[in-house]
Amino acid sequence: MHRSAGHVAWLQQKVAELDDEALVWGVTEEVNKTATEFSGIDVTSAAKPNVWLELYHRERKHLTDVCKAALAAGIAERQVRLAEQQGALLVGVIQRILDDLELTAEQRELVPTVVPRHLRAVS
Repeated sequence: MHRSAGHVAWLQQKVAELDDEALVWGVTEEVNKTATEFSGIDVTSAAKPNVWLELYHRERKHLTDVCKAALAAGIAERQVRLAEQQGALLVGVIQRILDDLELTAEQRELVPTVVPRHLRAVS
C-alpha cells in the first residue's frame, strides 16, 4: 500500500507540472518521411488524455484495489483482535490494582460504577 501510495503521489506531481492544455491535447504520432517527395516529419495531434494523467488514474485505481485486498486479507480483523487483547490487559491491570488496594466491601460495591465511568471519560 505504501509503495503504491508513493507512486500515486509522484504521478500526481508529474500531472501538476503539465499545462492545462497538455492534460487533454497533444502529439499522438510523429512519422519521419524521408522516401517521399515531401520529406519531413508528419505530426498527428489529438484531444486525448495525457499519458501521465492516464498513469496517475491507473495507479490510483491500483492503490484502491490494494487497499481493498489488504482489508480482505484480515487487517481489520487483526486490529479488532489487538483492541480486544489491549482491553483484556487493561481489565487485568485494573483488577490487580483494586486487589492491591485492599478495598472494604463498601468500596468494592462502588467499583462497577466508578471504573466504567472513568474509562468512558477517557475514550
